[in-house]
Amino acid sequence: METDDNVRVNIPRRMVLVPGTAFIVGSAIGIMRGGRAASVRFLAENAHRPPRTVEGWYFYQKTKNYRVMWGGLKGAAAEGTRLSTIGAGFVGLEMGLERIGWGEVKEVVAGVGSAAVFSVICE
Repeated sequence: METDDNVRVNIPRRMVLVPGTAFIVGSAIGIMRGGRAASVRFLAENAHRPPRTVEGWYFYQKTKNYRVMWGGLKGAAAEGTRLSTIGAGFVGLEMGLERIGWGEVKEVVAGVGSAAVFSVICE
């Protein structure tokens, strides 16, 4: 007698696509916002001591670029994680409502529930 040792997990396609797309969009938003905030912060922190030589300007711009990139990556991680979590919550709530028999209003209730969570998170 043969046994089947394979484990099969059926993950709905929507459960992967919605949070994945939300992470990509959130990362793009986070890169823009985080980079801009880091740029303004760097300019504000260094406004009192502008470089005086060509080498000084070179290192000033190089340091600023690294800070902007680091700020963009941190912003992308934060925004991407936040939006993908909300997207996963939306899909999870929608699937849960479908399981308990609320198939007709699952999108509306999941949308209102996600909006409530988003408003709590973003004040």
